[in-house]
Amino acid sequence: MTKAEIFDKIADIIADRFETDRDAINDQLNFKQDLDADSIDFVEFVLELEDTFGAEISDEDAEKLNTIGEVVDYIDAHQNQAK
Repeated sequence: MTKAEIFDKIADIIADRFETDRDAINDQLNFKQDLDADSIDFVEFVLELEDTFGAEISDEDAEKLNTIGEVVDYIDAHQNQAK
């Protein structure tokens, strides 16, 4: 899966989960600052990412993910390691 495909899937999840305009989602979007995501929102989002991409994201790694771009890079890196 390409980074663009990963971004599109993540953007769809964010638009649905955080009721955000899909066109306003970009790599720099910050979960806490731009989406007002609290810790419960973020944990649920990470769980959905794990289901969607078949990847496990440790709590330690999840804490480091602040922007959409960081999540895309993380998913991309971990899917490539599995190949």
